[in-house]
Amino acid sequence: MEGPSILAKACAIIELIRADLVLGAGIFVVAGELLGQGRLPPLPEALLGFLTGLFISGSANISNDYFDREVDRINQPGRPLPSGRVSVIELWTLSLLFAAVGLGAAALLGWPVLALAAAIWTVAFLYNVLLKEMGLLGNLCVAFCVGMTIIIGGTIVGSINGIVLTFAALAFLFDLGEEIASDAMDVKGDVLRSSSSIAKRKGKIYALRLSVGILASFILLTLLPFFMGWLGYGYLLLILAADLLMARFSYRLIRSNTIEEGRSAIRHLYLTWGMFVAAFILANLI
Repeated sequence: MEGPSILAKACAIIELIRADLVLGAGIFVVAGELLGQGRLPPLPEALLGFLTGLFISGSANISNDYFDREVDRINQPGRPLPSGRVSVIELWTLSLLFAAVGLGAAALLGWPVLALAAAIWTVAFLYNVLLKEMGLLGNLCVAFCVGMTIIIGGTIVGSINGIVLTFAALAFLFDLGEEIASDAMDVKGDVLRSSSSIAKRKGKIYALRLSVGILASFILLTLLPFFMGWLGYGYLLLILAADLLMARFSYRLIRSNTIEEGRSAIRHLYLTWGMFVAAFILANLI
């Protein structure tokens, strides 16, 4: 009987931390290291950077479930906390443990990295407690945390160059546009949370237009590394292909007539964002 219980608890923890998001945070830190020095970072720095991003992000994601518990009881009763698979005490213990490991890994990389990691954790926690309901301000906080994971990577290797800053800005813009679009697809959830999202205050169409406008800025910014001479024609070819897909799915997003169509467009935008990440990394390694 003990085996299934342990397995069930492990599955609940994976759900709590949102494995795809924490892995992405860890990878972004390592990507920042790579972009900062133009080559793969030493294994110790890469590993500690990855763990910093993973555990800081995981801590924030875990505590988020506590503050979303009332909404989840209605919308997602199968989530670990409302379903009873994880208790409140277990949730907070795990969140604090993740924070300690993440900050500990950051401390081993130096005080500037620790300061940035602590700032990200603080902003993420404030978002969970207060800022989630504040519409655009909450969206900006999430986008800030995503972009700063790349800055942490550059800080680890002591090089926050133009490529690092551009990639961080792209991560910020993409996440901001996606957050606003996702809010537009979850107006019912906003009512339950008493949220003041842009979609709730100014309507779905306005929110989607703003989201696509931000994504258009994203597309323009992708060309900067080429025109500044930081990256060459190989990067340009990769990025133009990704830009075309980003434009296509942005058009599908703004033309979506149903929530399902909108969410499908957002999923495809996420996949396209993965192409941009790959383009930046490959262009720096080749």
